[in-house]
Amino acid sequence: MDKLTGRVRAAVEKYQLIEEGDRIAVGVSGGKDSLFLLCALAELSQYYPKHFSVVAVTADPCFGGVPGDYSQIQGLCDALGVPYIIRKTYLGPLIFEERKEENPCSLCAKMRRGALHNALQERGITKIALGHHYDDAVETFFLSLFYEGRISCFQPVTYLDRTGITQIRPLLYCGENLIRHTAQRLALPVVENPCPA
Repeated sequence: MDKLTGRVRAAVEKYQLIEEGDRIAVGVSGGKDSLFLLCALAELSQYYPKHFSVVAVTADPCFGGVPGDYSQIQGLCDALGVPYIIRKTYLGPLIFEERKEENPCSLCAKMRRGALHNALQERGITKIALGHHYDDAVETFFLSLFYEGRISCFQPVTYLDRTGITQIRPLLYCGENLIRHTAQRLALPVVENPCPA
């Protein structure tokens, strides 16, 4: 954990991801990456020279019309002293039952981001940390190269002018294998994704 938190701090400092007084929402899907990011930022907030606070936010798609069980994540947040917001949505039934989308992933991702942004705006939070790591950046680079014919990748910091929200990616110096092993050693409460796709 210390090794990876050090890498998170290095990315935070290199790309100036955190400013004094920031209130940072961590987009928590329930997967290993977002749960590790939550733990790392909660730990970093204890000693980082620029004071900031952390809030966990989940956009629950309610697949099958049933809310997900995030009780173990709530327990983790309680142990970390981090407030936890669950935003229930109608995405699962809308995408799979009403619209019957053949390729639902892109639409679902966009709508989940919209739900997260709405939850942040309602609470006056203007910064969200996402769990994209080093391997995601490499994959995005090659997908852009092969499928779009251009050299491109997501940025460590992205300001979204339509919402006034800044997205940060503090895991850029962390590889997926290290995150996976750390999540297992810490016994993080990974939630199985019930998505039918």
